[in-house]
Amino acid sequence: MQAACLDQRSYVSEPARDRPPLARVLTLAAMSLGYGVVQLDVTIVNTALASIGAALGGGVAELQWVVSTYTIAFAALILTAGALGDRVGAKRVFMAGFAIFTAASVACGLAPDALTLIVARAVQGLGAAILVPNSLALLSHAYPDDKSRGRAVGIWAAGASLALTAGPLVGGSLIALAGWRWIFFVNLPIGLLGLWLTWRYASETTRSPNREVDLPGQIAAVTSLGCLAGAIIEGGAIGWTHPLVLASFAAFVILTVLFVMREQQAPQPMLPLSLFSHRMFSVTAMVGLLVNIALYGLIFVFSLYFQRINGWSPFATGLAFVPMLGAVLPVNLLAARVSERIGAPQTIALGATVAGIGSLGLLTIAPGTSYWAVAPQLIALGGGLGLLVPPLTSTLLGSVEKSRSGVAAGVLNSTRQTGSVLGVALFGSLIGEEGAFMAGTHAALMISAALLLIAAAAIRWSGAKGAR
Repeated sequence: MQAACLDQRSYVSEPARDRPPLARVLTLAAMSLGYGVVQLDVTIVNTALASIGAALGGGVAELQWVVSTYTIAFAALILTAGALGDRVGAKRVFMAGFAIFTAASVACGLAPDALTLIVARAVQGLGAAILVPNSLALLSHAYPDDKSRGRAVGIWAAGASLALTAGPLVGGSLIALAGWRWIFFVNLPIGLLGLWLTWRYASETTRSPNREVDLPGQIAAVTSLGCLAGAIIEGGAIGWTHPLVLASFAAFVILTVLFVMREQQAPQPMLPLSLFSHRMFSVTAMVGLLVNIALYGLIFVFSLYFQRINGWSPFATGLAFVPMLGAVLPVNLLAARVSERIGAPQTIALGATVAGIGSLGLLTIAPGTSYWAVAPQLIALGGGLGLLVPPLTSTLLGSVEKSRSGVAAGVLNSTRQTGSVLGVALFGSLIGEEGAFMAGTHAALMISAALLLIAAAAIRWSGAKGAR
């Protein structure tokens, strides 16, 4: 998993060095709960899609919004959330984010209709965007020296990987035992425990009142991404030439232009465009976008394939994803050694290629295909993701000045989440047409393979050019 978006050096203070070891450990536990619950909700909802659709009504488009509104808010607000933590204090902001996330989870569980659930999911995404950067800020504050901080961040990231992996299985189990609403209610005890641990043991970071929040840029970013996702989702539901879809695409273009103009002029921009003058930074950010379009879009598609086409239960669907997502963490741990042997760009390219081959291998899928015929390819998708993410993050951070590594990591986080939004929107629109599920699935697999292989070629070319 990638780091979040703050410069660690801002959070080293003398009081943090004097904290007892137990307080540091429990601060780490609280931060891990915060990041873990965010990652849990990235995957846990996928196993409930068929159950939610049956209970609340609506088609694939409504289910796309249930997934995408969370990720839109997460992707678009994460950079501003980090700046807000700088300005007000990371502990205050983190606790507010945990409270928002927990309350929104309860609202999701109580939702009487699809619209209410979609709105509550957007608020959940707001809470997630606040939790991720400020959890890392508080970790950096609690562990001032490089060695102990590195170990703490490793535990923080590993816990999130486990939550990501456990999401489908936990979701399927809760649905089987108590119903789909409990995939949201389970966040209540986690949130309350995380809030108490943070209040009791975390120490506040140094406030920076001069740190500005780029509100106009933030508004433009949220609305631009929302318009693009909306145009793609609704295009599959109501037709690509519908006036509403065309207007949404036009609004996306206009808002994107306004966002770029704002970021060029803002004294403290949300997204420093000068970062993209570094070739390797631009390429790695693009690779993060393409990889997430492919992989998270396919997770959405296969969640519905297993349940709607093959008639599997949510629990069986959760089990089906365990090998794929379970491959991420162990391969994460191997990625550093592979990078040392062949170089980071080549490792990223290898991971993307493995995932691309996995996508191509799934093209024979049809209704009723045996799980054992698709399991190796799903593992290849997860293993490819696990292999490329650590060197991708490291390469992106190494492409900019150290003083800007925090915001650079935040850009990667935001870019990858944007890819998740676009993947769910695009692939959902392909399978959403009546009677076109399998044709849409095959199209999604072809697009995924193409994007992953393009990503591999781009990073390999950029690495080779940089070596000359």
